[in-house]
Amino acid sequence: MKKIYQDSGVELKKFTASNYDTIMNIASFGMYKGFIKNAIKAVDVQPNDKVLDLGCGTGRNILLMNNFSGNNSSFTGLDISEDMEKQFLANTKEHKNIKFINKRIDQPFELDQKFDKVFISFVIHGFPHEIRKIVIKNAYDNLKPGGTFNILDFSEFDMNKMPFHHRLVFKKIECKYAFDFIERDWKSILKDYGFNDFYETFYFKKYVRLLKAVKIS
Repeated sequence: MKKIYQDSGVELKKFTASNYDTIMNIASFGMYKGFIKNAIKAVDVQPNDKVLDLGCGTGRNILLMNNFSGNNSSFTGLDISEDMEKQFLANTKEHKNIKFINKRIDQPFELDQKFDKVFISFVIHGFPHEIRKIVIKNAYDNLKPGGTFNILDFSEFDMNKMPFHHRLVFKKIECKYAFDFIERDWKSILKDYGFNDFYETFYFKKYVRLLKAVKIS
C-alpha cells in the first residue's frame, strides 16, 4: 500500500507489517512482551466494556485486554493495513466478541455504537499534528459520556536531556513527527477537545506513558 505520510514511521512496509510482533520482541530484547502486558492491564478493561482499538495491528493488544476482562467485553479493531487485517483475523478467530473493521483512523468517522474505552498504542505520534487532531476527534465522537481515551505512547520530555545512548536510538528509529509529539502538552490539547480527569502511568524511565482522559459527560 502506498505511503500516505512520507515522513511517518507508523505506516509500515510489508515485511515489517507481516512480522510486527516478532520484530518488536526482538528489537526490545524481549522486554516488549512484559511491558505491553503491564500497560494493557493498566487500561483496566471491565467486564461488559465496549472497547475500540485505533490502529489495532495484529490484535495482540485486544487479545490481552480480552484476557484481562475475562472474555466478557466486546472489542472492535480498526486498521487500514491488509497485512495487519489478515493477522488480526487469524489471531482472533476463536473470539466472537472481537471484530475487525478495515478503516482509516485519520479521517472522520462515527461507528454504529458508542464505546466505554478507546485505545491507541504507538500510532498517534506518527501523524502530522493536524491529523492527530482528527484522531482525537474520532475518539471523542465514538466514546460514551464518561468513557476514557487511552493513549499508550511516548510521554512529554526534553530529548536533549536524555542519556546519549537513549537519544541516539530515538533519533535513529523514530520519524520526524515523534520529535514534535514529545514537545507538546497533551493534557491541554485533549482538554480543548472535551476531555478531562487525566490519569498517567509511566514506563521506561518515564519516556513512555499510558495517558487516560475522560470524556466530559
